Amino acid sequence: MEREIIGIYGLLALFVLIMLRIPVALAMLVTGVVGTWVLSLASPFIKFGPYLLQFKTALWNSVANYDLSVVPLFVLMGFLAAETGLSRDLFQGLSALTQKIRGGVAMATVLACAGFGAVSGSSIATASTMSRVALPELRRLKYNEGLSTGVLAAGGTLGILIPPSVALVIYAIVVEAPIIEMFQAAIVPGLLAVVFFLIVIRMRVARNPDLAPQPIALSPSERAHAIRRLIPVTLIFGAIILGLGMGFFTPTPAAGVGVFLILGYGLLLRRTSDDGLTFGRLKAALLATAKTASMIYFILFSADILKGFFARTGLPASLSDWAGASTLEPYVILILMLVVLIILGCFLESLSMILVVVPFFWPVLIELNGGDFITAETAAFGMTTDDLRIWFGILALIVVELGLITPPVGLNVFVIKSFSPATSLGVIFRGVAPFFGIELIRVALLLVLPALALYLPRVL
Repeated sequence: MEREIIGIYGLLALFVLIMLRIPVALAMLVTGVVGTWVLSLASPFIKFGPYLLQFKTALWNSVANYDLSVVPLFVLMGFLAAETGLSRDLFQGLSALTQKIRGGVAMATVLACAGFGAVSGSSIATASTMSRVALPELRRLKYNEGLSTGVLAAGGTLGILIPPSVALVIYAIVVEAPIIEMFQAAIVPGLLAVVFFLIVIRMRVARNPDLAPQPIALSPSERAHAIRRLIPVTLIFGAIILGLGMGFFTPTPAAGVGVFLILGYGLLLRRTSDDGLTFGRLKAALLATAKTASMIYFILFSADILKGFFARTGLPASLSDWAGASTLEPYVILILMLVVLIILGCFLESLSMILVVVPFFWPVLIELNGGDFITAETAAFGMTTDDLRIWFGILALIVVELGLITPPVGLNVFVIKSFSPATSLGVIFRGVAPFFGIELIRVALLLVLPALALYLPRVL
């Protein structure tokens, strides 16, 4: 029992360090090392000296994983898309298609967030990039400030789920799920989110037409030009998503193809116009990729150290035993887990939360379901362990999205605030509230209908 108490204190110390604004990777590393040292003092079976020697190879082992090679490629794909103006072309082309609908530019913003999220794989990157592109246009057209910022904050959350997603890759590695199947499982819930967001915009504008101005028609030449620029963007995004969804290639080759296509498009565009990929923009994309990928790998390394500490404390195993002996219904415990994820999502970045929390929750769910080798007919959740890890992953990432727009510390809201300093946080939170409500409905649908996430992985 003493080891479990040390584990609980370690978990509390981790969250205190995070609340003190210590970088999450450093907080995990310090907690893991100091916690293991405390364990070595309490137990003669844990030797701290030999433990430190493993650091010579631990960092290398954390990143020398073929599955993780997809991470820098997806990150580079997102930065190249921003530097080549793909995000701008996507937004302008979609705006041209929706120009005759009241609130059409707000709808185009959601669609553009979904498209760019499919390349960047990051909610915060999607929110910041699309804010630079769409917010000036929404203001020029005199859209309501709450609607504009709310759409961008909510649309940014699409980056974490719509494949290919870095968060999906990390989750798949943590629970040992097939990455391709995780991507396939995310397609229907991701499209469902886009449809729900469009419905929210339409309903809000229908109820209060003052939120959005009358549509402004583009000239035929302007509309044709915007739609033409949308074609290469659609082909690039479509090739990546369709190739992954149909299983034509695995994630790493898909990311390589995406980088090649965007790079070729940027260089070709530079030859035919003033836009395109200059040396300075390419350098900026490469440097930004190096910084972001380094941060991700450092988080992964620190998470391995932290996971080792908690495994030595026996805390995850104790939680699994408690779940197995609990009289609570499995679905009640699952919903409590999702609530915890929503709350933590207000304070933690998505990757950090997956690496810190999922290793605790996943063994508990296996125990609740009946064990690793349970059949669907006798399982508590009515599915095998393989299906459970996919279903729970989609649910977990959706509620992580919710945390990004939940007061008082929704990270996406603060990203939007940085691009709109004159707008109060209250206005942004009120603008995003209807999207939060519709997201809860999406979570409920996935809880009731797991087939929304499991159908494509079992068919393709």
